[in-house]
Amino acid sequence: MATHTGRLTGTNAATVAEERPAVRIEGLVRAFGDRRVLDGLDLTIRPGEFVALLGRSGSGKSTLLRALAGLDHALTGAGELSVPDHASVVFQDARLLPWKRVLGNVVLGLDGPDAVERGTAALAEVGLAGRERAWPVELSGGEQQRVSLARSLVREPQLLLADEPFGALDALTRIRMHALLRRLCERHRPAVLLVTHDVDEAIVLADRVAVLDEGRIAADLTVDLPPPRHHGDPEYTVLRDRLLGLLGVDQLDQIDQPDQTDPDETVR
Repeated sequence: MATHTGRLTGTNAATVAEERPAVRIEGLVRAFGDRRVLDGLDLTIRPGEFVALLGRSGSGKSTLLRALAGLDHALTGAGELSVPDHASVVFQDARLLPWKRVLGNVVLGLDGPDAVERGTAALAEVGLAGRERAWPVELSGGEQQRVSLARSLVREPQLLLADEPFGALDALTRIRMHALLRRLCERHRPAVLLVTHDVDEAIVLADRVAVLDEGRIAADLTVDLPPPRHHGDPEYTVLRDRLLGLLGVDQLDQIDQPDQTDPDETVR
């Protein structure tokens, strides 16, 4: 695992026992100048566990994800941060190289004689079989995010970090991507940290939902709802209202607000 202790980047350490958490964070501090964005944050994620992270704008969600990815070199910080050696990141935009075809983007930096075979299989997993020779510009936004998922999962990461990967997609495409991501995670079993501002997305996808507030985890709730999860379940509504309350949204704020999510949304 890679361990970050009191600094922003870490070195590889010996593999820990299987029963250890995939991610262990203790007393994590990250600051821009005198402003602490993360202030003594603690969090663990078990191997194969899907955790969604909610928080108000500017609460430090992306800062935490970048710390886990080792991409926060411009910040000062302290604390202990232990993550697997093999981690992948999926961003809100697909970040595909426009001068490479779809398969070339998936296998970019992948070593081994079977790279093309693995990349082709990964594209088939995300529903893009036959599009290996397409250029990124020829794909829709949802298809580009499928390529991004294939690029991450082809490396069989122990940790998948997703920073609002579906935020730029339309509602129907987002529902399809939710179902796809859940199936892929059940198949590959990485630990997952999904940063999102969407309470419904968190409930539909995650095993646990953590709420970030003032630089620390203010709540860490288990989503004990069997699939398919949908708005009609009373337990879903109770959990949704509780999370919205933790985010500072009361029921009056929700009146007359259009629901942008299909009421029949399910993940099987």
